[in-house]
Amino acid sequence: MNIRVVVADDQEIARTGLRMILDAQPGIEVIGEAADGRRAVELARRLRPDVCLFDIRMPSLDGIEATRSVAGPSVEDPIAVVVITTFDLDEYVYAALRAGARGFLLKDAGPDLLAQAVRAAAGGDALIAPNVTARLLSAFAGSGRVGTPIKPVEALTEREEEILVTVARGRTNNEIADELHISLSTVKSHIARLMTKLGVRNRVEIAMWAYETNRVRF
Repeated sequence: MNIRVVVADDQEIARTGLRMILDAQPGIEVIGEAADGRRAVELARRLRPDVCLFDIRMPSLDGIEATRSVAGPSVEDPIAVVVITTFDLDEYVYAALRAGARGFLLKDAGPDLLAQAVRAAAGGDALIAPNVTARLLSAFAGSGRVGTPIKPVEALTEREEEILVTVARGRTNNEIADELHISLSTVKSHIARLMTKLGVRNRVEIAMWAYETNRVRF
């Protein structure tokens, strides 16, 4: 089955470009477009896409609030959101991740990375580009703009600490398995335990916790 996507961007040329790129990818289909955040939220709730692709800056309702509306902590049945932006050091992107987004991309990321991000989000994963997201998370984790990091409900094991660092550096499950010489199912089990211990919902939040606690630095 195709991965169904809703695209929201206030610039028509950007929406058209994103649609053309995604529709050209096997197994991905754009089912709706919106020119502002409020319309994007309406479409997402009505169409229930597998993934929403939201621009960070939109009229009526920005990408942060739109993300919080469909993927935030209070949403009972959240929809996967990937945020796109023209700025690689934009504090609003960090806020969007806090609001529930599974990752973000620059608009010049290219077709392959865009498709990877959509597929990752649809599969319950998150694309964290090491050269962009990790740097941003690191910058804001050390800037004093976030609160005191939560304490794990149980101490992390040595292996979980290793997994934590690889997730924060943007490794996929397959890459982690290869790097640490463990099975894919073992990686998934460790990540599930990390989410439970840290009280987070996805690997983006795992990564943020790693930066906030200085497990990873750039």
